[in-house]
Amino acid sequence: MGKKIVIALGGNALGKNLEEQRKAVKITASAIADLVGQGHEVIVSHGNGPQVGMIHNALILWQKNDKTASIPQLDVSVAMSQGYIGFDLECAIRAELESRNIKKDIATILTQVIVDKDDPAFSNPTKPIGSFMTKEEAEEAKKRGLNVIEDAGRGYRQVVASPRPIGIAEIDSIKTLFENHHLVIACGGGGIPVIKKEGMLCGIPAVIDKDFASSTLAKLLGADYLIILTAVEKVAINFNKENQKWLSSLTVDEAKKYIKEGHFASGSMLPKIEAGIDFVEANPKGQTLITLLEKARDGIEGKSGTIIKN
Repeated sequence: MGKKIVIALGGNALGKNLEEQRKAVKITASAIADLVGQGHEVIVSHGNGPQVGMIHNALILWQKNDKTASIPQLDVSVAMSQGYIGFDLECAIRAELESRNIKKDIATILTQVIVDKDDPAFSNPTKPIGSFMTKEEAEEAKKRGLNVIEDAGRGYRQVVASPRPIGIAEIDSIKTLFENHHLVIACGGGGIPVIKKEGMLCGIPAVIDKDFASSTLAKLLGADYLIILTAVEKVAINFNKENQKWLSSLTVDEAKKYIKEGHFASGSMLPKIEAGIDFVEANPKGQTLITLLEKARDGIEGKSGTIIKN
């Protein structure tokens, strides 16, 4: 029997530019089509870390050169990234399904994700966006007033506020499509960050972590699996150390223990583990799978990846 699956793609897995992205989504589409071909119902979410930084920095440069242009808003940059990534994903998935004679309606939903205006994340920016910088480039960025951190030994990146999602504005529309067997692309880039103000939704400058947005989506849909794709086949403790150990499964309690012991880097694996725990705690029958894109099908069959469960 097919499962209800929310699959979260990393923004870095989509390439650093448009040409790379259009090549990458073909590989992604093949893996997603494998799951659809097995009879699973799939919703796709995706990150936008490199893309939203590229868009926002381009808008800033445009505004500097054209004083009539509006001051760039980060929520608008998120919306733009959501649109063009969703477009490329939808085209690639549609083509892959058609090549396999699989008939499936596909829809990309421009998604607003609701956050709390008083979330402490707004005073502590942690979400990396944009491309990696050298130390010298990072120092120049700091002089321009940007928040910059060293990102998991890979270089320096700008960081912005990343509040936790508390709701999804379009959830009823997403549910309707999903229940009618559409493949839906939603919560792209973590969703467009909005707050409730005087009965209306208003954009706010932030980038929501796509893993937490995907967890929220999976909870609201009652999914069987939340699949979080990453750059390694399995989760490890003591990562990159002599006593490194790959993990095939984790209970929620074990995952929390390893978090306390500091095994997972805050800019990479930690939010994936936390989002996985969040989903499983809210949906005791559900499971989180963390693995490589090409191992997603094997992971559902218990042959690969790391499973988080109760």
